[in-house]
Amino acid sequence: MPVSAIMPGMDTAETLKQLQRIRVLAILDFLALIPLVVCVIIGSDAVKGILGPIHGVGFLGLLYLCAKGAGEGRWGWWFPALVVVTLGPPGSLIGDVKIRRELEATAAA
Repeated sequence: MPVSAIMPGMDTAETLKQLQRIRVLAILDFLALIPLVVCVIIGSDAVKGILGPIHGVGFLGLLYLCAKGAGEGRWGWWFPALVVVTLGPPGSLIGDVKIRRELEATAAA
């Protein structure tokens, strides 16, 4: 039996708003993460000192939003766990897509 990404009885419109906030923050954080990884590879300390904290704040914001949604029962605790394991943006975008697909399937049924 597959595990559902969404919890029954939740307001779909509010869940989509929360997912939109997560998506926007994930994209912004991802835009900071890409040059940060490049700077780590080439060894540029000046840029790491700027982009590292920006990514850190974005990561904490994503984790907060995903944990808040899980605490409200909008989705399972797998979502914030995925954010932690993937260090932010990749996991939050994967979870966003999974939940949106399940919401669409539930609405179509």
